[in-house]
Amino acid sequence: MLTDYGSLPPERRNILRLIFCDPRVRAAQHDWESVARFVVAAFRADAARAGAVSHVADLVDELCHASPEFAALWRDNDVRHHGDGVKHLRHPLLGPIAFEYSSFAVDGRPDLTMVIYNPATPADAERIRTHLATCG
Repeated sequence: MLTDYGSLPPERRNILRLIFCDPRVRAAQHDWESVARFVVAAFRADAARAGAVSHVADLVDELCHASPEFAALWRDNDVRHHGDGVKHLRHPLLGPIAFEYSSFAVDGRPDLTMVIYNPATPADAERIRTHLATCG
């Protein structure tokens, strides 16, 4: 629903790159500033939990140069966990759509987190089913 990840080269399949460097993904966010703040803070927490802070330095440097907004948020040093909540999107064909999400730590893999998204309402689910049926 956010983008066609399969059409992206593997190195571009990164939510931080999409949120901060792809105008279509940015426009799809109901409240871009809140989403941007959240993904940076969750990324910081995930990198620390996985012991990968030094491994993500090149990505952080790339994003700081590509996006002044990312650089400012990174300097804030905010840390958050994914938790659960509702994600609101502006889909280019479906319009406003909402998903409930929950995140889970993967036992024995501090480098992995699983986030599950489900349509927030029966109407959202039906619009998604109809859209997917027409996509082929």
